[in-house]
Order: sequence, then structure tokens, then C-alpha cells
Amino acid sequence: MRGTSLPVGAGTPAAPASWFQMMIALAAYELRLVVRRGEGLLVTFVIPAGVLLVFSVFDTSGGTATAPPVDRLLPGSIALAIIATSMVSLAISTGYERSYGVIKRLGGSPAGSSVVIAAKAAAVVVVELGQLVLLIGVAAGVLGWTAGPGASVPLVLVALVLGTLAFASLGLLMASTFRAEATLALANLLFLVALVLGGIVLPLDRLPAQVEAVAHVLPAAALTASMGVGLSGVGNATGPMLVLAAWAVVLTVLAARRFRWD
Repeated sequence: MRGTSLPVGAGTPAAPASWFQMMIALAAYELRLVVRRGEGLLVTFVIPAGVLLVFSVFDTSGGTATAPPVDRLLPGSIALAIIATSMVSLAISTGYERSYGVIKRLGGSPAGSSVVIAAKAAAVVVVELGQLVLLIGVAAGVLGWTAGPGASVPLVLVALVLGTLAFASLGLLMASTFRAEATLALANLLFLVALVLGGIVLPLDRLPAQVEAVAHVLPAAALTASMGVGLSGVGNATGPMLVLAAWAVVLTVLAARRFRWD
């Protein structure tokens, strides 16, 4: 019709958001899902804090420890929180998203697989930082914990990164290998195994000799030991850090090779 004109740019598709904007938006969505999942909050926040509080009152060292129980339980609780977030929650949510086709659609969207992976990683890091604040706050404010004079923040951060890589890769490997229901069961089973064999509730030297030997080469115990040295400044973290780094490399490679979007 005469006298009508289209606005400038009408009919031209809008340009997609930048990579960073898409990643932030998807990470914010992941965090909203974390807040809405009551069972996820139980595993990631309530259980680690509960372990720290309860077992600091009921000493499980068998009367052999010379330091307050919180000095041993805080590193273990932080390790448990990392395992809960980077393995259990990530494995279960990714497993169901893959089962429902959500992951496949996101991977084929303008966001692409790199945005999806980066957003999930960012959400995990944000949750873990919240866990650190909560657990250290409970330990210091309620249980009277103080860091050792030789405490090393860089060592704690490196242990956190390696532990997150190892357990997040394990979670993604499970999510891409098994059905969602099997991933749910296996993730929770491994969480319980880590609780027992990770030096979190019981010191490893209270386990049978053969079980202790196996526990020392597992990533949960290596993460707990590394965190313990980092927070107290007592001991040598070289061995546990090497074990943790080896698990991080192997599991990351396996997850990268075997992960499927459908």
C-alpha cells in the first residue's frame, strides 16, 4: 500500500547474543535450578555442614587425635561439598537433561556445546564458593576453628580446582554412559563411598589395612588430605596432590572422549 513504510531493519533477524552473554544467562538458569531442587540443596549444603557440626561434637578419631575434631573435619566437609556439587548434582542433572533431549537441543542451538559446558562449570564454581563460605563460617563462628600458621590459600585453591575437575569429569562420564536412573543411583552410591573412604568421617588409619591402602589412592581421600594440609599448614601435600592431579587428568580425558549429547 502507498504511504506505508517498514521500519528500518524490519525483517532482519536479530544477531545472537555474544558467547559471554549466552554463558552468563545459561549459568544463571543453572543456578536457579539448583535453588529450586530441595534434594540438591540437601546434598550440597545441608549434609556437608551437618557432618561438620555433628562429628565435631562426637569425636570419631578414637581418642588418638591431639587437635580439635574440627581441624580434621573441616577439610573433609569441604571435600564432601565439592564431591556433592561437581559429581552428584552435575551427574544427576546432566543425566536427566540428556535423557529428555535438553542437552542435545542446547548443543545444537546458537549457544553451542562450549557455552553449555562453560555455563555448567561456572554454576558449579559459584555453588562451591558458597559452600566454602558456609563451611568456613560455621567452623570459625560456631566451632572456634582458626587456620594454621602455615595455611596456604593457593594450595587450597589448587586442590579445589583439581578436585572439581576430577569429580565433575566423573559425573559427566556417568551421565553420558548410563541411563538417568542408573546415574542417579550410582552418583549417590559413590557419594556414600567417598563419605566412608575419603577420610571425612573416619581417619583413614582406623580402616582395615587393605581398605586404607585402597582409600589412599582414591580421589576423595587425596582431596581431603590436600585440603587438610592447605588449611593447617601441617604435613606434605605432594603425594595427595599428585594422586588428585592424576585422577583429574585421566577422568577429564575419558569424559571428553566419551561424552554424548543424546
